[in-house]
Amino acid sequence: MRIRATVAAVSGALALSAFAVPAAQATDSATSHRDGAEKVWQAAHTTSSSSGKAAFTAATETAGTPYAIDVTFSNFKIGSSYSVGISNHVAIPVSYTLTHGADVDITASDFETDPYIYKGSYDDPTNILFGDLAATCTPSTSTTATCKGNIDVYPAYGDLMNADAGSWSAGAEAIDWNGQDPDSATYDESKVGYADQGGLATTSVKRYSKLTVNASPEPVYKGKTLTATGKLTRANWETNAYAGYGSQAVKLQFMKAGTTTWTTIKTITGDVYGNLKTTTIANYDGYWRFSFAGTSTTPAANAASDYVDVK
Repeated sequence: MRIRATVAAVSGALALSAFAVPAAQATDSATSHRDGAEKVWQAAHTTSSSSGKAAFTAATETAGTPYAIDVTFSNFKIGSSYSVGISNHVAIPVSYTLTHGADVDITASDFETDPYIYKGSYDDPTNILFGDLAATCTPSTSTTATCKGNIDVYPAYGDLMNADAGSWSAGAEAIDWNGQDPDSATYDESKVGYADQGGLATTSVKRYSKLTVNASPEPVYKGKTLTATGKLTRANWETNAYAGYGSQAVKLQFMKAGTTTWTTIKTITGDVYGNLKTTTIANYDGYWRFSFAGTSTTPAANAASDYVDVK
């Protein structure tokens, strides 16, 4: 089973809604880990904060709320952009430095740390994504460690809405379970140590795009009109299908046979359904394609080239 964290404000607190998906997408251990990580994250974020750290301190600890531990995060590294289709699992690798106090044993079997990304503000995110498994940490000194992990995205099972495309922020958390089992009926969250920090980096999650081209007639006589048609589509995360990306600027490009350089012939704008059509004059044997530069929510795409013989 797999749990997807959808974050919403409810009665002044953040609540997580979840749904199950086939076990083939994630192991039970991954689900168990993710469930626990999200459960503690929710408890720590029941009070908003603008500090970039979870809104709880030793002075405000109450029953059922995790207590603060001396852990901070820095040197967070994540790729600048990731393209997500409609069915592919995307694992986003990250690394970061974890710094901890002498009283925090990061080598304990029940200590975990996780990277995550969130859409919107740290205080009130609209979506948050964790990894299937906890990060692995290698101690550098007695109080620092280098940690590596993944953030796992499953678009086919509701991880993303179309409005999620674009910029995301990154954070990390640390959990000292202290022998507590979040799945147990006797689970006591007040005995769990926790640290959380947002605003560590930014990345983009984009709707994967596709582009096609067909140049005709084939062959064509020299000096005659060649018509290029095609379509620009992108992933719709809400319908799990590709849909036309309309009214976008797309370049018609040509590469003469025997060369390796693409030349832009003209720039056109697709219709509201993403359909493309234009004409040009054919003078040489070669390859034709459409090329899309991309936007803040959709990555660049090049159509597979179409060779045309000129008589």
